[in-house]
Amino acid sequence: MEKLFRYTLAALISTVAGFQFLQVITRYVFETPIMGLEEVAMIPTLWLYILGAVNASREDTQIRANVLEIFLSTERARHILLVVSETCSLVISIWLTSWAWNYFRYALRVDKETPTLYLPTLIYESALFFGLLLMTLYTAWHLLGHLRALLRGGAGLDTPIDHEHPHTSELDEFKVLERSEDKSHG
Repeated sequence: MEKLFRYTLAALISTVAGFQFLQVITRYVFETPIMGLEEVAMIPTLWLYILGAVNASREDTQIRANVLEIFLSTERARHILLVVSETCSLVISIWLTSWAWNYFRYALRVDKETPTLYLPTLIYESALFFGLLLMTLYTAWHLLGHLRALLRGGAGLDTPIDHEHPHTSELDEFKVLERSEDKSHG
């Protein structure tokens, strides 16, 4: 799944950058803008934004204000806070997904087209519903993971949180890189 997101997002950002480059060259160098290029560029741009948000939800790397974690002393307390946080996120995500579903149904019914090229706007209007649906599913998945950790219990939940040297996913990536370098040199 990670490779799918990596290549899809790279292709989308390259496409958006290519469209912008083409627009700048044709508009300012040749002084002849390409009509409809903005309409075409809208499609990968919206999908890029939405799939980027889905990827952040999948990786659980959304921007968070973890102010309350400063006051927590154990991993158990942190997981309880994450369960509360993910539950709130899930409720809001379900609510937004239901709105996006209503908008998606409206877009299907109205069957709008772009003004210049007559492309169906459903191509990019559907991104919101599908993206929010995936974000809701990933939020539910992370909530279940935190609930499983709490229900499973164990001594790991009673370990104190090291506020001086917090654990981050970037540290895990560095450990993986260090192990792969040791294997290549050894």
